Amino acid sequence: MKSVESKPDFKQAHRAQTSLLAPVERRALLWLARHMPARVNSDHLTALGFLSIAAAGVSYWYSRFHRIGLIWVMVFLVLNWFGDSLDGTLARVRNRQRPRYGFYIDHILDACGTFLLLGGMALSGFMSERIGLGLLLVYLLLNIEVYLATYTMGTFQMSFWKFSPTELRVLLIIGNVALFYRPVVTIAGHKFFLFDVGALCGILGMTAMLVVAIVRHTLQLYSEEALPE
Repeated sequence: MKSVESKPDFKQAHRAQTSLLAPVERRALLWLARHMPARVNSDHLTALGFLSIAAAGVSYWYSRFHRIGLIWVMVFLVLNWFGDSLDGTLARVRNRQRPRYGFYIDHILDACGTFLLLGGMALSGFMSERIGLGLLLVYLLLNIEVYLATYTMGTFQMSFWKFSPTELRVLLIIGNVALFYRPVVTIAGHKFFLFDVGALCGILGMTAMLVVAIVRHTLQLYSEEALPE
């Protein structure tokens, strides 16, 4: 008779959330979770979050032909926040947590959804495709660093320099409003897409976050696992 190899216990990582809106967001999510109808579960919210960000990407593409797509983007970003942020809180409030499944499905869908969102932005006509690709690559590299640090250090970093996905959604909504009035800006006598300027700032910011995190975590792990002389 074959023996069944038992899997090691899964240890949840500490969640580090220090963004600007975190205190207000945490209270709002707890209130929503406690008043959520019993027939709605975390999987429903996860699906809502993914479908909403995918729909936001399609809306960006549609805005190439009609600017009403930008309004739909804002609606879907709010729905994405509702589903993506509330699913884990609802599971914790109801004590219905599935740590491995929840971590995996939540973040793989986030990565796929962000790909669709940035792809839609690159096809919208309001952003250069190369800059959109650069933004996506830096975002994915930063996510890889976060997941490696989660595994090796036991801390899941949910925000960097007071910014989290919630603050980024707010900035994106503000950018959409600005697109209605000024899709092109002039800097030093040269014209640029407004979203190109914002994306370049995002690329520089996330690159700085990535470099700082790599250096800090490398030094910490080197110190904690120093070889004997």
